[in-house]
Amino acid sequence: MASRTEVLCAVEGRYRAAARAERGKILDEFVALTGYHRKHAIRLLAHKPPVSKQRRGRRPTYGPEVRTALLALWNLSDRLCSKRLKEMIPLLLPAAVRHDVIDSSEELLTLLLTVSAATMDRLLSEARLAASSGRRRRAGMSSSIRRDVPIRTFNDWGNPQAGFIEADFVVHGGTSVAGSFVQTLVLTDIATGWTECVPVVTRSAPLVIEALRTAMELFPFPLKGFDFDNDGSFMNDQVVPWCRENRLIVTRSRAYKKNDQAWVEQKNGAIVRRLVGYGRLEGLGAVRALNRLYAASRRQVNLCQPSFKLMAKWRIGAKVRKTWDRPRTPAERLLERTDISPSVRERVIAWQAAADPVELMRLVRQAPGDLGRRIDRRGQHAASRDFSAQSPEATASTVKVIAGADAPEELHRRPYRRKKPVPVRLSRLDPFIGEIRVWLSMNPALTGLAIHERLASQHGPLVSSRTVQRLVRHVRTELLQSEIAAASQNLNDVAGSDRGERAVYPPGRPPA
Repeated sequence: MASRTEVLCAVEGRYRAAARAERGKILDEFVALTGYHRKHAIRLLAHKPPVSKQRRGRRPTYGPEVRTALLALWNLSDRLCSKRLKEMIPLLLPAAVRHDVIDSSEELLTLLLTVSAATMDRLLSEARLAASSGRRRRAGMSSSIRRDVPIRTFNDWGNPQAGFIEADFVVHGGTSVAGSFVQTLVLTDIATGWTECVPVVTRSAPLVIEALRTAMELFPFPLKGFDFDNDGSFMNDQVVPWCRENRLIVTRSRAYKKNDQAWVEQKNGAIVRRLVGYGRLEGLGAVRALNRLYAASRRQVNLCQPSFKLMAKWRIGAKVRKTWDRPRTPAERLLERTDISPSVRERVIAWQAAADPVELMRLVRQAPGDLGRRIDRRGQHAASRDFSAQSPEATASTVKVIAGADAPEELHRRPYRRKKPVPVRLSRLDPFIGEIRVWLSMNPALTGLAIHERLASQHGPLVSSRTVQRLVRHVRTELLQSEIAAASQNLNDVAGSDRGERAVYPPGRPPA
């Protein structure tokens, strides 16, 4: 549109001053350039457009002097927001006038007392932008998708039907969360405690949807809803619409309130961290190893391991009383419910009949060994083993080891090794350690309080008596260790001489 206006300004003067024959040529060129209809182009070129009168607006109520005074008050208030500054101005204004920060004119003071919070925002917008180094405040963490998902707290569950799931991620990043690493999606049913774990190569919306689809096939009952946290892997324009398309109710917990997802948070430590540990896992090989581990643990946890379930809690003064259900397996809690279909009941009963707790325990204990070879290394560099193809003799031996009282739990946790030297802290007693060692060697019964008094009398008050006692204990231990080492060496020398071995004597000391 701007280019058409420029062409019109350049052509209209020449069009009006030209003869009739030349006007036709100019009109043809103008229509070809602008694309206007011919009649509309004639009206534009023949008639001078009327000059639009600029509409006069209202005179500004708050001038630059009000803005300057308001900026001073904003800085004096520690840069509060406008709504809080509006309430603080009556308290701040007399002090500002008294310290000669702003002018004391009656008109200015009246304007400062009547200015609204919205007007303050407009007047202080440039100052706030400059104070933030040119960075405008970014949008909050609650996106439109997140705001559209209702919040459900821990106390809002009550006694739901089987099928309402809490979901959370457990990261396997080790000591660093940089780069891409394997993560486990943990899903726990609120009513029964039935838990499924699905590993994913990395956290992304398509992989989350695929993991949720896999979990829907693993649960023995149909799912009715998911309760997520505020992670962007869940709260996005792919996962939430997919859940709603599959007629699944979507809720979320409050931000930074882990107790809203207490059911799944408890399973994160009791199942995933207990079985897998805290090492870093990467690659498809680690995902396959986790799948083998979770395939055995899901039957053991859901069919064989009883667990507690919180029934009620109430507060009495400063104490919280809790009532727990008797320990039962998730399968037993599921079979006691009357809202499950006969097909689900038959499937769970068949799983219970086929479950072998000892065999499941063998697989659960052996699978972390494969993960241990993958800790802190790329998954493709670690060869996996098939524990299900062991011979009967090896299986029986493994079961006996697991059943032993001293059976170690094989987790791929690295032993802690300190890489930095232990820092040596300087003490005011360092110059007197040699003197204290001589006193103790001459009189081993000398107490720490006596040494503290002797140091205070000779060198003045240095440290507390407790510090001297700790040093005396350390020095006395060193002296005893040196005496024990010397006695052991003497015994070795005597034993060597009795066996006819050649003994080494200090210079100038003849053999006995």
